[in-house]
Amino acid sequence: MLSVLKIGVIFICIFGLSFFSSITLASCTGCLCPGDPCNLCPLPAMQDDSPKLNEPELCGKIREKVPPTSAQPGSNEYFPNLDMSIMVCVNEGGDVIRNKQRNSEFPSRFYCKPPTSDTMSK
Repeated sequence: MLSVLKIGVIFICIFGLSFFSSITLASCTGCLCPGDPCNLCPLPAMQDDSPKLNEPELCGKIREKVPPTSAQPGSNEYFPNLDMSIMVCVNEGGDVIRNKQRNSEFPSRFYCKPPTSDTMSK
């Protein structure tokens, strides 16, 4: 009887957690959600990536001042480009967002969120 109760509690917990996690995933809020709602710029810009069609003006300014790099994250060449990109982003009024959960849509470790008035330009 006690083992049946334990198994029942375990199943209830598993179903409850999966239900709450599906609700959380479905209601994604913030800038790192599918569809790129904040029009983010990857920091630093990579040579392999082409600019987006609706790229904000700030992303172009970052690309101008810090040329796109082919350096891989963690290499000695990567960090100076990252630092300079962050500096340009902040100096131009953007916010830096750290991406801890990278995926195919957001592969970079850091992104620049342009000011809200800049996201509609271009």
